[in-house]
Amino acid sequence: MKLVLWDIDHTLIATRGVGRELFGKAFEEVTGTVIREQAIVDGMTEPVIFRETADLHGIRSDRTMFEDFARRSADLHRLHAHELRERGHALPGAAAALAALAGMEGVVQSVVTGNIRPVAEIKLQVFGLDTHIRFPYGGYGEDHDDRAELVRTAITRTRHATTTPFTEADVLLIGDTPADIAAGRAAGVRVLGVATGRTTTAELDTAGATAVIAGLEDLRPLHALLR
Repeated sequence: MKLVLWDIDHTLIATRGVGRELFGKAFEEVTGTVIREQAIVDGMTEPVIFRETADLHGIRSDRTMFEDFARRSADLHRLHAHELRERGHALPGAAAALAALAGMEGVVQSVVTGNIRPVAEIKLQVFGLDTHIRFPYGGYGEDHDDRAELVRTAITRTRHATTTPFTEADVLLIGDTPADIAAGRAAGVRVLGVATGRTTTAELDTAGATAVIAGLEDLRPLHALLR
């Protein structure tokens, strides 16, 4: 069996600012503070982004506050799914890549994302990218602050849910940031860097990706890694 773990934002989809706006709405509702600036988000998990954003505003946060934020964020993503659909988009080749891998014998697909699971599901459902994703197998922002632990969590969940054995050598993580690559390397899996976000192919290569592609339109490198 081969396990493919997808990052979501800037790897499969772009929210075109909707995600940031909904973060701000949820942050204000939970903390009572209008957001002035948001912490760095690329490759970070939602609890870390929330905590560091709270710090920027002089707010002492805890896990309970984050959980309140996460629930409100999920509610807002459901309420504004139409706006996400209208303003955001699936990245070129994303749907075809997911479908192509689903057609390969023995390949199972899930996600490793800094998003909380309800938001991850909404984002992919909105753009019709959820069909081939086994969401119960994934690793999500609420599971751990450290992205490498999310990879390990996804591997463990998949092992518990399937009867076919596989090793870390059979796992491929796909993401667009150096944080994705660092997480995959720390977890002992291969990483395909996709330069569809704010990181260049050269930067992804320097970060130590197993392979790097400019986008998902050409699936030959992906197929090669799964042979």
